Amino acid sequence: MSKIQNRKSKIQNWAVVIFLLWGGGCGYQFSSKGAEFPKDVKTVFVETFANRSRDMGFESEIASALKSELRQRGQLRVVDRLEQADAILSGVVRSFDSRVLSVNREDEVLQFEMVLVIDMSLRRRVPDELLWRTQGARLSELHSGSRGAVVTSSSSFKTGTLNPGDVRQFTDIQLTETLRQETRERLAEKFARELHQRLMEMF
Repeated sequence: MSKIQNRKSKIQNWAVVIFLLWGGGCGYQFSSKGAEFPKDVKTVFVETFANRSRDMGFESEIASALKSELRQRGQLRVVDRLEQADAILSGVVRSFDSRVLSVNREDEVLQFEMVLVIDMSLRRRVPDELLWRTQGARLSELHSGSRGAVVTSSSSFKTGTLNPGDVRQFTDIQLTETLRQETRERLAEKFARELHQRLMEMF
């Protein structure tokens, strides 16, 4: 087999990483398959993400979460200049939306679902070569829409910034906005962790 054919075969092996989502909230799986991670890739540059969603600024939160995760784990060194990188990590936020998931008999919102859909790719800088990519990766999180729907004993509430006293004092609007912000931060952090984990499994 020629060198060109070998390279095409490797690229195809790297090209599948998919989020599978089961049901509500955080029930998801990030699976991958392919060859081992290139041993010569030690440094990575995280590009500014493109953002096609209506939520301007979330692309910066995603990129920041990825950089933080990579720096914390240490297997790949994040560099600030493109020319210092062995590989380039880039992405496109295709959509980032929130929708009403459930209401009560009085049409009071009980739960919102926040959904992130994103494309990602990792390319070798020199020579320019696609190492890995995912298209249409989907991650979802739920948050309460009213004080009556908050479960203060849940793990998601306990890991947030609110306490049960805050729930009693906030209006529904104040509570929903606070939970919405916490949920978007949690989505960015979970995406970064899952992405890093799958990359490291290829080492």
